[in-house]
Amino acid sequence: RSRRRRSINMRIAVPSLITCSNCGNKVLRHRVCPKCGFYKGNQIIEPEDMG
Repeated sequence: RSRRRRSINMRIAVPSLITCSNCGNKVLRHRVCPKCGFYKGNQIIEPEDMG
């Protein structure tokens, strides 16, 4: 029984992704979007040009 409890607590957490409200890119929660630089409707950083 104790092994079963321990194995339940050792599961891998899947990161929850959300869609950026500005550009539609998938982003980790509570992080600035690396594609457009927006967070909660405000531009925080300048976007990086990819190419």
